Amino acid sequence: MPTRRRQQFIYGQFAWMVATAFLLVVLDSLSYELFFVLSLIGILIVTELTAPANVTPAWRRRLRWLIALGLVGFGVIVVRRILEILPPEVLPW
Repeated sequence: MPTRRRQQFIYGQFAWMVATAFLLVVLDSLSYELFFVLSLIGILIVTELTAPANVTPAWRRRLRWLIALGLVGFGVIVVRRILEILPPEVLPW
């Protein structure tokens, strides 16, 4: 059975992602990239809000890998956006 903190984390992240998707639909701005970035921000916030004071459970240590992959994905999105903005004569290829 999941611990109370784990349930809080799962419910908090789920609520954040549903609210994000709803808000993006209402604002007519829904895109995969924007949803991904806002969900990553949500996972960082929910992780900090549900952090235990004394002992770090194993599931929290594995959560670091998910956050690291999210940050790599964020880096890819940023690089793609920068390459879209730069004029073609600046790029070496």
